[in-house]
Amino acid sequence: MQNDDLAKLVENALEELKAKDVVRIDVKELTSVTDYMIIASGTSGRHVKSLSDNLVEKAKAAGRRPLGVEGQDSGEWVLVDLGDVVVHIMQPATRQFYDLERLWQSAESRRAQQQPTPEAE
Repeated sequence: MQNDDLAKLVENALEELKAKDVVRIDVKELTSVTDYMIIASGTSGRHVKSLSDNLVEKAKAAGRRPLGVEGQDSGEWVLVDLGDVVVHIMQPATRQFYDLERLWQSAESRRAQQQPTPEAE
C-alpha cells in the first residue's frame, strides 16, 4: 500500500465515524520520521477513542498494523503511528491548545522561503 493510499484509508476511517476538521499535512520534506501527519477532532473522549479504534481496525484489515497507539486511556489526545502516516485525534480544546497545524505548516513555509528560487541561481 502506497503512502497516499494509506493516508486516504485513514481519512476514510475517520470520516466514517464523523471526525471533525480532518487535515492532512505533507511533512516529507520536513522530517524523516513520517510522510504525512493527519489531525482530526472528536467531540468527546469516547468519540476520540472510537475514532482511534475504528482507524486501527481498518488499518489492520488493510494489512498495516500500527507501530504504536498512545493516549486511548484518557481520550483527550490519541496518537496512532502507522509509520509513513502519523495520526493525531484530539478533543477540540486540546487541538486548539497544541495547534499542530500551525506548527507544521509554519515549518513548511519557512523551509520554502529558505530554498533558492530559479531566478536566484
